[in-house]
Amino acid sequence: MSKNVFVEGPISPEFIAESIAKHQSKHTIGAHNIFLGQVRADVIHDNTVVAIDYSAYTDMANEALYAIREKAFAKFDLTCMHIYHSLGVVKAGEICLFVFVSAARRKQVYEATEAIVNWIKTDVPIFGKEMFENDTFTWKQNS
Repeated sequence: MSKNVFVEGPISPEFIAESIAKHQSKHTIGAHNIFLGQVRADVIHDNTVVAIDYSAYTDMANEALYAIREKAFAKFDLTCMHIYHSLGVVKAGEICLFVFVSAARRKQVYEATEAIVNWIKTDVPIFGKEMFENDTFTWKQNS
């Protein structure tokens, strides 16, 4: 059963810190790995990105993220895995994606984190409208 992984606006450093603190009581975990996606102030055709306005087909995206979760637990020996992604406007410098992976050993968390982030980029219907300083926009292209 999928859960809603979306956060309205940027993901706060306090939320990330609280997520880490909640895992201190899990004594079978020996390694955590965190990926934080941050909005860049890219320059595209002489315009600087000031924010990204994220949208998604949330039901489809949550199902796709649940499938990624299941695939990650099947492929890697993980204890915990959490994914959070922003919806709405996230300014340059703010966090829009938080992937938090835990396992008994470090090798699993490194490999799992890279795979999970790549799967999110290719398999999940999340869209980013890059907003420029001159009030124009372009749709984000994942590379």
